[in-house]
Parts: sequence; structure tokens; C-alpha cells
Amino acid sequence: MKKITLVLSLVLFTIAGAFAQIEKPVTWSYAAKKISKTEAVLYLKATIEDRWHIYSQNVKDGGPVKTTFTFSPSKDFSLVGKPVEPKAIVKYEDTFKMNVSYFEKSVIFQQKIKLNKAATTVKGKLEFMVCNDKQCLPPEEIEFSIPVK
Repeated sequence: MKKITLVLSLVLFTIAGAFAQIEKPVTWSYAAKKISKTEAVLYLKATIEDRWHIYSQNVKDGGPVKTTFTFSPSKDFSLVGKPVEPKAIVKYEDTFKMNVSYFEKSVIFQQKIKLNKAATTVKGKLEFMVCNDKQCLPPEEIEFSIPVK
């Protein structure tokens, strides 16, 4: 009887663990490319699973959490302008009762920097929210570190 109880308990915990998996429909990757001795472009790429999307940096207040980038201050570089993004999909979403701009499959955000040193590492964090047609996951904040050589 104890063995049956033990086996049933293990099966239940295994099933519960499988349902408790945290969904991660977006993965981020980073790169940098020098375009001159004193300038570089940072690339922050989101790869998004099918049927999911992340929101543009340009979503109006009252809607979903927009994608934002915060760069840690450094004497080694300075930001040139704001992060640039490609043309987004614009669609009315009932959930937010407004038109929203978003990206599917993948998106590359670009940030130009002026270098004060030949090599540096750009650190910061990004925040984004991911949704599909049934649900939105809580906003996520991720730290990044991008070497520039």
C-alpha cells in the first residue's frame, strides 16, 4: 500500500511540475558592430515563438507595456539618439480597446553609440510584454551586456 501511495504521489508531482512550466515565448540575443573608430551600433534581437507578439516602443499610454531599453551610464560611450525599430504591425486589440503596434516572429532594435574608448561593454536592461490571442504574460525585465570591440 505504501508503494502504491508513493508511486501515485510521484506521478501527481510530475504532472503538476509539467503544468507549472513557465512559458518563455521570447528569447533575446545581442551583438555590436563598429561602423567607425568612434561609433558603433548595438543590435538587440527578440526571437518570438509562433502566435505570440511583443509590443513596440511607441505604444500609447493605457495600452500594453511597451518595450523599453535602459542603458547603464558609462564614461566609455554615449548614446546617439534613441533605439530604432522597424515598422511594426498596427492592429486594434479588444483587450486594450485601442490600436497597438507590435512585432511577430522576430524584431531587431538598434541603438547607435559614440565610443570614447576603443573597446567597452554596454550594459543595461530591457522590459517587454508578450501576448497571444488568448493571454498576456506579466511584463519581464532582462539585463543585458553587449561587448563592443
